[in-house]
Amino acid sequence: MTAMLETKNLGISFGGLKAVDGLSLKIEKGQLYGLIGPNGAGKTTAFNLLTGVYKPTMGNFFLDGEKLTGHNTIEINKKGIARTFQNIRLFKQLSVLDNVKVGLHNNFKYSTAEGILRMPAFFRTEKEMDKKAIELLEVFDLAEEKDYMASNLPYGKQRKLEIARALATSPKLLLLDEPAAGMNPNETQELMDTIRFVRDNFDMTILLIEHDMRLVSGICEEITVLNFGTVLAQGETSKVLKDPEVVKAYLGD
Repeated sequence: MTAMLETKNLGISFGGLKAVDGLSLKIEKGQLYGLIGPNGAGKTTAFNLLTGVYKPTMGNFFLDGEKLTGHNTIEINKKGIARTFQNIRLFKQLSVLDNVKVGLHNNFKYSTAEGILRMPAFFRTEKEMDKKAIELLEVFDLAEEKDYMASNLPYGKQRKLEIARALATSPKLLLLDEPAAGMNPNETQELMDTIRFVRDNFDMTILLIEHDMRLVSGICEEITVLNFGTVLAQGETSKVLKDPEVVKAYLGD
């Protein structure tokens, strides 16, 4: 069975510094997988490799069996990898609805001329996009705020909107970069429920970076621990979190 994501000896060096060194992992379809480690361990750099922000200096990665090494960000997104960011990156002066519609442009098209001249294809496509965007917003209980500016949403709802926009690109793999950052315990619990819902109802494979160990142990089936760019431990979450080397390097005990 082909893994949804497989990395083989993936890495990148900046000058003499190996930010990620020989990352090999395999994430099965439908899995909820965690990537953890201390600050500076290389987690976000790994995400940047998987989304084409950086080009690897070693190794390869594959999405659903297709090699994507060397592709740019737009190509990788169209192939099926979407991400959110540690610092929320919404179009804050656009409406909630329009933020989701931005993500839908992978699947809905009209020509420049049709848009400028407001031809029937433009109105038909916009109507279809509105319908699809509202359906996504309803999933995240954001439909009532569809006309709000994104910047006016509470923090927890901005996180949900960012996930909804990522899902609008119809990904196979969703990368979540510290989705619980800045959240209180109630918001974190709601986020956990949302992530499970996305996995189960969108037939989604999810890889997340997170420092909140309650969230990691609560939803991740397997994890990889990075330390100084290299893999310290991999495997079933509960076992890895008890590994003495992981406790020493990451939990500080």
